Amino acid sequence: MSQKLVCNCNSTMPLDAKALGVPMHTSLCRQEVGSFLKALEGSDSVVVACTQEAALFGELADQAEKPLVAPLRFVNIREVAGWTQEAKTSGPKIAALLALADMPEADPVPVVNYESQGRLLIVGAGSQAIPWAEKLSSALDVSVLCTEPGDLPLNRSYPVYTGAVTKLDGYLGKFSVDWDLQNPIDPEMCTRCGACVEVCPEGAIDLSFQIDLNKCKSHRACVTACAGIGAISFDRKERGRNSEFDLILDLRVDPKMRMSQTPQGYFAPGVDPLDQALAVNQLSEMVGEFEKPKYFTYNEKICAHGRNGKVGCSACIDVCSTGAIGSIFKNGQGSVEVNPNLCMGCGACATSCPSGAMSYNYPSVAHQGKELKTVANVFTAEAKKINQAMAPSLLLHTLKAGTQMIDGLGRSSHIMPKQFEGLPAFVIPYGIEHIASTGLDLWLGALSYGFAEVILLLSGDEDPAYRATLEEQAELANSILKAYGFDERIHLILASSTDDLVTVSKAMGALRQRGSLNPVCTPTSMGLSNQKRETLEAVLEHLQKQAKTPLPEVGVALPSSSLLGGLTINKDACTLCMSCVSSCPEGALLDNPDEPILSFIEKQCVQCGICAQTCPEHALTLAPRLQTVEQRKQRVTLNETKPFHCISCGKVFGTLKMVDLMLTKLGTHGAFAGAAMDRLKMCSDCRVVDMVKKEHE
Repeated sequence: MSQKLVCNCNSTMPLDAKALGVPMHTSLCRQEVGSFLKALEGSDSVVVACTQEAALFGELADQAEKPLVAPLRFVNIREVAGWTQEAKTSGPKIAALLALADMPEADPVPVVNYESQGRLLIVGAGSQAIPWAEKLSSALDVSVLCTEPGDLPLNRSYPVYTGAVTKLDGYLGKFSVDWDLQNPIDPEMCTRCGACVEVCPEGAIDLSFQIDLNKCKSHRACVTACAGIGAISFDRKERGRNSEFDLILDLRVDPKMRMSQTPQGYFAPGVDPLDQALAVNQLSEMVGEFEKPKYFTYNEKICAHGRNGKVGCSACIDVCSTGAIGSIFKNGQGSVEVNPNLCMGCGACATSCPSGAMSYNYPSVAHQGKELKTVANVFTAEAKKINQAMAPSLLLHTLKAGTQMIDGLGRSSHIMPKQFEGLPAFVIPYGIEHIASTGLDLWLGALSYGFAEVILLLSGDEDPAYRATLEEQAELANSILKAYGFDERIHLILASSTDDLVTVSKAMGALRQRGSLNPVCTPTSMGLSNQKRETLEAVLEHLQKQAKTPLPEVGVALPSSSLLGGLTINKDACTLCMSCVSSCPEGALLDNPDEPILSFIEKQCVQCGICAQTCPEHALTLAPRLQTVEQRKQRVTLNETKPFHCISCGKVFGTLKMVDLMLTKLGTHGAFAGAAMDRLKMCSDCRVVDMVKKEHE
């Protein structure tokens, strides 16, 4: 157990100490700070119900005589509960948040390492790049690539290149830049002696030591003047240049890396001087050894990316905004490869992955499930104690941006209650690393724990692909709920920016006016698994048991984005060649070694579509739908036919339908006229024997 220190912030929060079961402080960060220092002397972890003064409490803990033997944690109850319009009835929410802060931390994940020696490349117009290089060259190993000419310093204290960038990729400590040297003067060789400037009759060369080709009349006097140095060539063939750097400061108006989340070590502030100064301030801190979490895990064995040279699912590649995920095919087998150095931890790949091959690990769904289960149980229990008939609603948000918005809304609703509405008493915020990392398994899992609804707060800085994916997945989740007869319970709040408190306030006001909802089902005791489809199957089974309307025999159609569904087959077109069986990455399609029978287990199908692409007769079509758990587990026959026996030896070598189709297509060909037609009805061995026999007759 932990020691919980709760403060009513100078009596601005109407907190009930008896109901919360903890002593109540009024000025813990000031006159009563001794209570905090005394708590540090114990062996239990300390939970402080205040985030505003976290820095102060942290500093006091560092200065304490006795080092901390247990974690020091902070939880915000002021902006999310105590300062809202329903502060007096927010006891269950506060108790749930305190219980959440008391839970064990997630298991550590592997880390990704970076090393930067401070090799900085500044890219941009010389008039902007050179001044920054002058300021930074004493602290960093600076190089400059001038995309537009600018006066060069006479001292060669750092390399200066010119040209147009043709390729720029990489990450902190390992950027690779290709550029094309387009001007006759190579600044790497130029000594800036000025001889070319003096002899040029058109004045086409200035202190940028680049030739203005619009003025140049090709007298080549500059070439003669530079003969001893060799920096000028109008006939240069090898113009490509390449080098590696640790850091990039890209000052171009149109930078090469346009993804919403650029790699660490890459800064593109544009042409605004203030933004440039802010970026420059960060550069000096990017020297040394660094690490970040490895956010994902990947299981190639269940990946449905590709088989038989065909691409099936590419959801993770399509949604990744950092270019961290690529496609790999080897011997027809397709998989994906993730560069952990480029991955920024959005988790959208795991959200969109139908098979669970890509999963988010920071923290895992299993850990989040334990926390949400505790929050829901504590809230429900505390609400019953005070006879409050309300179920909690879960507000998911990106940890940094969402917290900023929620805290801002809480302060605004406290100071200007007529203009802003804070979180209702039944809405519990839950911060995650990135809003895009949460998906169908966690949302439906939360509902199965007793949450009445799941609300996703998007703060406006997400990549458009993330928003589209979350909207798509929310539609799918609500379609599943409606199939069971429940109302839509997954909702999105789409703010335009982290400053857009008005949109969030209106959403909270609408929730407050509507009131809390009833849970869709009685809470389950199961835990959520790190295996996405395992969690989904368990949740679906729980929801099905309490469905308001039973699923029809044929199932219920789901959106095309569904990871659940079956197959329809055109039996007239299918020849039972079984190419679909060999292509299925999940083992959903099966053959029979003894008879020509094509079987299907819907539970295994992830709707990747490889089978439909592989089928030479185009006989298969995906059927996104929701059937009962029992139906989805069954092995059903999609198609079957009679075997065809060799007319010579009697061995089975195909299906009756396949041989009939072959006879129809080849029967009119001259090569198979007469007795040769019978060879098509023979197995390969008998066919050879018959041909040899006929040759000797």
